[in-house]
Amino acid sequence: MIISPPFLKPGDKIAITATARKVSREEMQPAIDIFQSWGLTVFLPDELFESENQFAGNDETRTKSLQQLLDDETIKAVFCSRGGYGSVRIIDQLNFSLFKYKPKWIVGYSDITVLHNHINKNLNIQTLHATMPINMQLHNSDEESISSLKKLLFGENVSYQIASHPFNKKGEVKAKLVGGNLSVIYSLLGSNSDIDTTGKILFLEDLDEYLYHIDRMMMNLKRNGKLQNLAGIVIGGMSDMKDNAIPFGKTAEEIIFSHLKDFNYPICFGFPAGHEKKNLALKLGSEVLLKVENAFSQLSFQ
Repeated sequence: MIISPPFLKPGDKIAITATARKVSREEMQPAIDIFQSWGLTVFLPDELFESENQFAGNDETRTKSLQQLLDDETIKAVFCSRGGYGSVRIIDQLNFSLFKYKPKWIVGYSDITVLHNHINKNLNIQTLHATMPINMQLHNSDEESISSLKKLLFGENVSYQIASHPFNKKGEVKAKLVGGNLSVIYSLLGSNSDIDTTGKILFLEDLDEYLYHIDRMMMNLKRNGKLQNLAGIVIGGMSDMKDNAIPFGKTAEEIIFSHLKDFNYPICFGFPAGHEKKNLALKLGSEVLLKVENAFSQLSFQ
């Protein structure tokens, strides 16, 4: 059974944590102001602004901070402050036994795919792939992305409709949505946080990768049986890709399509989620309706 954490309501307490790269109070303040405008009380752990090289404190500090938030029944959602790298270094030290019986929303994207995959697979609890506090500063915020996050957190039904894409494959399917950052999913293969894609709709996005890396990762997913038995697939942003001096010869989307074109499930390219300014919120681990038509694609959450 798919488990949904309780939706938020004004007066609820939420927290901001840092599982990967370090952040500053100045960077977090715009998000704090937004959450408070929603009627939420914002809790900041003592360790939030710790620093050790790239990381928000050492592994022990980041583990301790997130563990306390997972166990605190008064906190109804945990917003990961930013991505970068580091969540995988603490995932195996976390104890989800209390969280399993009193689930709360875990929110983030990019490196937070570690938490999404681990929780969706092992606990069957929904999480939110969505914009993070680091993206809520004046210079990089997107109103639609923030609004979509609020709607899903507060329990509204959300349906997205986007323009068609030449690589799309028509179809309609209702299934559980899983996924996140392609590079992170690739790095988790064979671990306790490995993604289960059988009968699921898979969402993928990525940033700042060499094109041949995209091909290598897609080859790995295919060889591991992650693409064959999907119910459908949604491809988000493939942002700031890099190439070698001798070009690979295909865009990231073309590479991905070459690995998908022989499958018969619905395929949706160009969904506005990932490392772009518009990063629409996705409820991972939940059942969704994917409809791919000639003129548009639709993704609906209930």
